[in-house]
Parts: sequence; structure tokens; C-alpha cells
Amino acid sequence: MRPLSILRKSFADLSRQRRRWQDGIARNLRISSRMLDSLHPDLPPEVLAPKPTSLVETTDFGSNPGWLKMLHYAPESLKPGAPLVVVLHGCQQDATLYDQCSGWSRLARDHGFAVLYAEQQGGNNPNLCFNWFRPSNITRDRGEVMSIRQMISRLEQDLAIDPARIFITGLSAGGAMTASMLSAYPELFQAAGIIAGLAHGAARDAHRAFYAMEHAPERTAREWGDLVREAAPAPVRYPRISIWQGLADRTVHPSNADALVAQWLDVHGLTDTKPRETRIESHRRLAYPGHDGRIAVELILLADFDHGVPLKPTRGGEKTGPFMLDAGISSTRRLAREWGVI
Repeated sequence: MRPLSILRKSFADLSRQRRRWQDGIARNLRISSRMLDSLHPDLPPEVLAPKPTSLVETTDFGSNPGWLKMLHYAPESLKPGAPLVVVLHGCQQDATLYDQCSGWSRLARDHGFAVLYAEQQGGNNPNLCFNWFRPSNITRDRGEVMSIRQMISRLEQDLAIDPARIFITGLSAGGAMTASMLSAYPELFQAAGIIAGLAHGAARDAHRAFYAMEHAPERTAREWGDLVREAAPAPVRYPRISIWQGLADRTVHPSNADALVAQWLDVHGLTDTKPRETRIESHRRLAYPGHDGRIAVELILLADFDHGVPLKPTRGGEKTGPFMLDAGISSTRRLAREWGVI
């Protein structure tokens, strides 16, 4: 375990790195635009430069006990009964940066669904992490999970979202909070994508959170599952889970992906189920079918991949940035296809 003083220095270094990344991204985008103009002078400007998507902030979405910010994107052509994707950023990130790099809003514009971002504020956590390790913020109808639930309710009302097609994904602290949202409100979500996250209940304070990040706590599958079952009344069915983990992650140890798999296999009653193993590019995929034959739990292990969202940068699509990394595979598009929103 590294001393906390070293960890504080690491967070300061990450903040400086974030500013350098942002400056570099801006420079690279300007260069890329000029290169495309020269390579394709015959293409109209609207093809060379993708239409911008902008997040809209809403302030009156409920009591907001977690003091979070609500931002969303909905295409002008959005129809009643459209799906909703909820996205939770990681530490040292914000909604705008995550959206610009991940491409969620651009995908929503092209395919007709809405995207909701909950954003952490510095007054809650100076490193902009969701407080996944504080019981007061991950307990049903309290704290940050309640704020996110209120945001979803607001969009269900305003946009006539299909309540049977609500999905959620998050990175790191946002991935851990995704696990807690699934635990606190299992009836709300159809499926989820947890990227470099931690199991629900992995820590109960900041000190133990650092230990958990370095190595998942030792618990049986039943003990992990009980943490979910105790969080909310039993739903008719639990959401499907896709878990993504870099094998070279130096921030959240890969053992946390094992804990997530154990937790959700137990919740689904699939502890003894053998996975179907395939490969996606150079990455390993383990798929656990549920009792209905559909994949209930999926684990994607990313070879030689550090801490971040796996992306496949393309013109007019995804971009690299702080903790938004080129993996040769797009988690955004893969999740969207699995969920049936594209």
C-alpha cells in the first residue's frame, strides 16, 4: 500500500497531466481538421467536420441529496419511447470531456436515443470521484445514488423514455458507482457496462477504498452477492452485466473484475456456470449464459491495457484523452450494440 501522501501527489500529477492532455487534444484536433481538408477537398464541410453535440444542464430535477450536476443530450428527432444511456465519469474527469472522447452523444444523435451524465462536484470530492466508498452515498434513496435516480426520473418524464430500455455505464469510480446503482435500483436498469470498476460494497470509507483499488477484498461469491441482495428489494430480474478490465491497469487491480464477476454470477444464480470463451481482436472474452440462454454476465479482459475507457478512435468519432485510451476496440459501440440502441 502506498502512503497517502504519495497518493495525494499522484492525484496532483494526474491533474497536471489532464491539462496537458486537453491542450494536446486541442492541437491535434486542429491539425487533423487541416489534414482532412487537404486530403479530401471535394468533400463538403459537413462531412469533414461532424456536427457538434452539446450537453444541456438541468438544475431542478429533485432534492438532489448527493449534490451532483445533471447534464444530458437528446437529439432533436428523439421519439417517445426512446432508450436512455446513463454515463458516469471517472476521477479527474467531467461529463463534457468523457462525452467528447467516448462518442456517446454522437452515437445518440445518429441512432435516436438519449444520454444522461451525472457529474461530480469538487465540493463533494476534490478529485471529482463519485463517492462509491461511502455508505451514505450508495444506499437506496440516499446520497448520490438517489440524485442519479432523480435525474433518470426527470428524463423519463420530459422525454417519454422507455422505462424498459434504460442502461448505465461508468469508468473507475463511475464504474464502482454503476455497480452501486445496479444494487440500489436493480429494477430500473436493463443492462450495464462496468469499466475498470469495483464491486458494490468493496469499501466503506476512503482508507479502505485505496486498499480495495490495490487488490479486491477477499470474500466468497455468496458474501459478494449478499451485499447486492441486501441493498434493495429483490427485483423480478437482475440486469445483465458487461465487465471490462485492463490487465495492465495500475490504478484498479484486475482482481476487482474477478470480484465483480463473482458478485453478479451469484446474484444471477450462476455461480457454477462455466463461461464460453472467445476473443475480440487480441482481447479475451468470457461469457456466462443465464437461465434464459442470454448472456447474463460478460467479462472482457484487455491485453496490455492500462486504466481507462477502451476506445477505437476514428474520424468524427471517438478520441483519446485522460483515461480515454485506444484499445483497438470500442467499448462505446460494443455496449450500444449489445443493448440494441444502435
